[in-house]
Amino acid sequence: MIRRMGQTLSVLLLGFTLGSAPALKAVAAPPETAPPELTTVLEQIETAANAQDLDELIEFYSPEFTNTDGFDREQLAEALEQLWQQYPQLTYRLELQSWEQSGATLTAETITYIEGTGINYGRTLTLAAVVRSRQQLTRGQVVSQEILSERNQLSSGDNPPDVTIMLPEQAAVAAPFNFDAIVQEPLGDRLLLGAALDEGTTAEDFFLARPLNLELLSAGGLFKIGTTPEQADDRWISAVLIREDGTTVISQRLRVR
Repeated sequence: MIRRMGQTLSVLLLGFTLGSAPALKAVAAPPETAPPELTTVLEQIETAANAQDLDELIEFYSPEFTNTDGFDREQLAEALEQLWQQYPQLTYRLELQSWEQSGATLTAETITYIEGTGINYGRTLTLAAVVRSRQQLTRGQVVSQEILSERNQLSSGDNPPDVTIMLPEQAAVAAPFNFDAIVQEPLGDRLLLGAALDEGTTAEDFFLARPLNLELLSAGGLFKIGTTPEQADDRWISAVLIREDGTTVISQRLRVR
């Protein structure tokens, strides 16, 4: 459950965002000037996602659909099906930030908000996510997507830790970066377990399970220094923090450029 949180949300957001920059650079226009052909498709995608209607939703995606994490149309459908089985009560809200047109291609930059609950091994999980993305739309179908920034949080228990993370959205290749996950409440005499995870964002990573190694934390959080890959990539950086009264998992996308 913990390992797949970030990956699963990225795939979920493919269900109602449009993405990737056009070959010919155009001037981005404000959302209130967007043409009906764009706003209507966005509304229909959001409606299908809220209804968890996979058959209707997948029709908005081209058979040649690609995204920067390597998901194709078939993998998108499979991942959405898995996600909705685990989170049967999700609410999606999509905000158009800007749009461009280059020939027959429309490009939309959006912010997507997700909230809801699910059940895992008898425990109720509360989910919240915010994703900014940019996608291309041609003839009423999404053909490509780029995720610009993404953060999500999963919590469970009666009193999950209130956690603030500090991580840049983008870093240079082969460079150190700081990752801090700070629990806001005083630790007192309570035990706190934690782990920091650095994972890939690709379709292959999504279906690959990994173990979780927790450590006993003497301070109120995690304070780590990582190193980015030696080539451009996107990474999922996550903090897992567990107390006897609750668990919080926060993940953020780190773009390496």
